[in-house]
Amino acid sequence: MKLTINGIKDRESWAKAGIQLPGYDVEETAKKAKEAPKWVHFGIGNIFRIFIGGIADGLLEEGILDRGLTCVETFDYDVVDKIYEPFDNLGLSVILHGDGTREYKVLGSLAEAVKAMSSDAAKWNRLKEIFSSPSLQMVSFTITEKGYALQKADGAWFPFVESDIKNGPDHAVGAMAIVTAMLYERYKAGKYPLALVSMDNCSQNGAKLRESVLTMTEEWKKAGFVDDGFAAYVSDERIISFPWTMIDKITPRPSEQIAEDLEKLGVEDMQPVITGKRTYIAPFINAEKPQYLVIEDSFPNGRPALEKGFGVYMADRETVNLSERMKVTVCLNPVHSATGPLGVALGYDLFAHMLNTDEDMMKMARMVAYDEGLPVVPNPGILSPKEFVDELFNDRFPNEYLGDTNLRLAVDVSQMVGIRFGETIKAYVAKYGDASRLTAIPLGIAGWLRYMLGVDDAGNKYELAPDPMNEEIQEQLKDIVVGKPETFTDQLKPILSNERIFFVDIYTTGLGEKIETMFREMLAGPGAVKATVHKYVGGR
Repeated sequence: MKLTINGIKDRESWAKAGIQLPGYDVEETAKKAKEAPKWVHFGIGNIFRIFIGGIADGLLEEGILDRGLTCVETFDYDVVDKIYEPFDNLGLSVILHGDGTREYKVLGSLAEAVKAMSSDAAKWNRLKEIFSSPSLQMVSFTITEKGYALQKADGAWFPFVESDIKNGPDHAVGAMAIVTAMLYERYKAGKYPLALVSMDNCSQNGAKLRESVLTMTEEWKKAGFVDDGFAAYVSDERIISFPWTMIDKITPRPSEQIAEDLEKLGVEDMQPVITGKRTYIAPFINAEKPQYLVIEDSFPNGRPALEKGFGVYMADRETVNLSERMKVTVCLNPVHSATGPLGVALGYDLFAHMLNTDEDMMKMARMVAYDEGLPVVPNPGILSPKEFVDELFNDRFPNEYLGDTNLRLAVDVSQMVGIRFGETIKAYVAKYGDASRLTAIPLGIAGWLRYMLGVDDAGNKYELAPDPMNEEIQEQLKDIVVGKPETFTDQLKPILSNERIFFVDIYTTGLGEKIETMFREMLAGPGAVKATVHKYVGGR
């Protein structure tokens, strides 16, 4: 069986293999999307395909949506070449339940895959056509938090951003420049309204996206590339809106075991690939069943009936903000960021296996959420923080079939610690005057910095997960030697005091010295990381 348009016409074989096929006409829904696009998405990797693509697939199945999604890639063009085009834009969703059972479903909702390449006239013109279409209602994004960043930690432009500012809309390369260039095309075509919907895992994601678009607009206006009318167009949220969202679905890298199992069922060419830009992707996508997507209902050109999608809630901005704060600053993401890098340093591969077998790490994870986070998190109303955390620890975190790795949880941590820890730290300072009563969160920060040394608790070296600050932080820590605590002096000060990283100077919160002490204890020699974790959480 081939995962192609022709391949899925042999419905009997797929049914025998227990794989559900689309109940709608995939070619017709793709044709409609190409002729009159309604929903464009930037960042077309794993989470998009199974979550956003899965929502669209469900709406297509129910006849609520009549066309597929337009998929745009700005960063890793190998994804289009290796995962979209060879499989006629079909995806294979694999839902992994905690009891070991799986649900297989072919997704036909991904209508078209476009490389956003200003260097290729045909591709660039196609993107302009899409954005000039009056039918377009929304553009959603899963480009990760760093996709919105225009400046380095020191406030200077990233080199590619500097080039984008200098070269103007017709030569845009970075995601934010490409989006702004396409908004300019839409403005010139008829000043049509549009919603730009960030679905990335970061606080006030819509505001981040808006700020980056307005910054690019302002810089281009200064350089004479765009006019005052365009600046007014993108600044008016009644015309160009930037709804906030909260998104949640644990989506690990594709599993080689699942690839083998699918091939045993008769599905060809399922092996994962690692692209030149280190994207881990496969023709299938494996993830957990639970999912949450809370969206601010602000769509000036109309929208699909998103609220009818599985796990989707439409709300006002305040409710979205509270839901996002609940998840990103307390319930889920801080647990991942506190224990994932530490898990790598402890030698654990799988996150769930670590929590299921290491009593101290489970205690630490529970402390981050229940003891330190929940007391300062506001209730969004539509979701209960306590019930959300209970579901995580009872059903989601222990699910070893997900195969989620600690190394994945260590990706881009430098871009996330400000939200995932900084907000709770600031809440404690506001409530108690300082954050000194926190233990698990500073232990997680110390563990992340210990992980950055690239040597595990047994003395073995490992490769760090991708992070834009890896080189900068490793340079800062280069003189520290595991097993020689005396080599640690004041190397953490520039990191912990950097408000661009933590959104607060950690030393002003009463935690700086505490983190330094924990970090020093983790350097003592083999087993020191484990001993340090036990010291601070073992008696709880």
